[in-house]
Amino acid sequence: MRTAIFALACLLAAPFAARADLRAALDWERLHDCRTGAAVPALREDARLNRAAEALAAGKTLHEALARSGYLALHSTSLHLLGGAGTDAEVAQGIGAHGCRTLADPALTAMGAARRVHETWIVLAAPLELPAQEAAGAFDQRIVDLVNAARSRGRQCGAKAFAAAAPLRLNAALTRAAVDHAREMARYLEFDHRGHDGSTPAQRIRRAGYGQWRLVGENIAAGPMTAPELVQGWLSSPPHCENIMDARFADIGIGFAVNVASPQAVYWSQEFAAPRAR
Repeated sequence: MRTAIFALACLLAAPFAARADLRAALDWERLHDCRTGAAVPALREDARLNRAAEALAAGKTLHEALARSGYLALHSTSLHLLGGAGTDAEVAQGIGAHGCRTLADPALTAMGAARRVHETWIVLAAPLELPAQEAAGAFDQRIVDLVNAARSRGRQCGAKAFAAAAPLRLNAALTRAAVDHAREMARYLEFDHRGHDGSTPAQRIRRAGYGQWRLVGENIAAGPMTAPELVQGWLSSPPHCENIMDARFADIGIGFAVNVASPQAVYWSQEFAAPRAR
């Protein structure tokens, strides 16, 4: 999350001052005057980001403002324009004159704004799209597919070399354990392999009904991320990478939970197990 503040002694007259809508004026600046050469999508106004901008105007930080509004952002930034009470088009010109690089970022597709007489606050964000927990199966499978793609090739995890391994199976009991632990971390703001009740990964897997196992592993992560970013983050960390590449594991479970009041916003858990041979 980033905040940029621009102070203007005055605002130039704008050739498109007839554009009464700030979003349209920002789009014009973003698509034309900033001239980045990149394909930049039009902004979408979001009522939650309008509320976040109002919270900024009331003195909240960007994180506090987004948490109050309930908006979950993959990336976000805010722009604060001081000085001049111009039209929407003049405000957009002022933002563009000092912050084109931020304004024209194609990843930022949603906006909200708040105006006071001589100040404007704008929040730009890239929304993080997470499915509802009851419809998370496709998202879980996407993560499993990425993990299995990594396992299909040999890989170096820190100082350890791993050969290609067989694909993992998405397991319902392990997914229950993963979801429960993610929800617990989100509820209590505890980023730890030990549960709030003192439980270990092995105890949580047993409690979720996995049955007899001979080996258990767990990866956790925190922060808003896409599925590829999440898996790549684990692969970049040797201990997490080792869990992903361990050929002894046969089953996997995925879970996540959201708490926008937390600086991390999203908590992730990934459970691994090898069933005991019968």
